[in-house]
Amino acid sequence: MSTIAFNVTITPEETLRIIKQNHTASLIYDEHIDLNNGKEIGTLVYEKYFIRNSNWASLTVICDNVQGKTDVRAIATGASQSLFFKLDWGASNEFANSVRKILTDYIIEY
Repeated sequence: MSTIAFNVTITPEETLRIIKQNHTASLIYDEHIDLNNGKEIGTLVYEKYFIRNSNWASLTVICDNVQGKTDVRAIATGASQSLFFKLDWGASNEFANSVRKILTDYIIEY
């Protein structure tokens, strides 16, 4: 499992739109909720097959501005092929960091 978190200068809605336009994995779930008063939250769930470890991985992206700034969290999991050892040859780290790469022009802190 790999988790990254950072803040961006754009709204959650815009953040989700940019990720969806640029991510190459299969989008399997997409949700955006307007919480009123300028607050919003959204979730994207992707899946991708990694040849290097012969396994499917899942990527969950959560984006919100509930605390005033737009927070992005990307959690990749399921990439290890062993029941006992969570060795995934870097697949989950690459999957989680794909979100950071897409949003690199908007990141304000890690």
